[in-house]
Amino acid sequence: MKILITLLIVIAIVGLYIFISSIRLKKAVTNLTQDEFIQGYRKAQLIDLRETKEFDAGHILGARNIPSTQLNARYKEIRPDLPVYLYCQNTGRSARAALTLKKRGYNQIYQLQGGFRTWTGKIKSK
Repeated sequence: MKILITLLIVIAIVGLYIFISSIRLKKAVTNLTQDEFIQGYRKAQLIDLRETKEFDAGHILGARNIPSTQLNARYKEIRPDLPVYLYCQNTGRSARAALTLKKRGYNQIYQLQGGFRTWTGKIKSK
């Protein structure tokens, strides 16, 4: 019986954590479809958060590569007064990056829904 109660408590805590995280994420970033993303990214800072090797293999035309692993050291390269359009392979890294940027005072943060893996627009590779 104690194991069942402990398990239920753990499940409740994990569920609460996921719920709170999703609320924080919704406040930090706006998800955009590919069409919405295309409409705005040319007037914004387009940041590819994937690692350099992934970026070199192919990225959205006009994107700047700031790998998510380097964001804490390089966030000052991103202007807080302009919209920031983020993408990664799926959306996990861009979601975490959005939370990081939000904590540092950035307010206009957008991410590509589905990430680069769903992108069908123009790409550039090295």
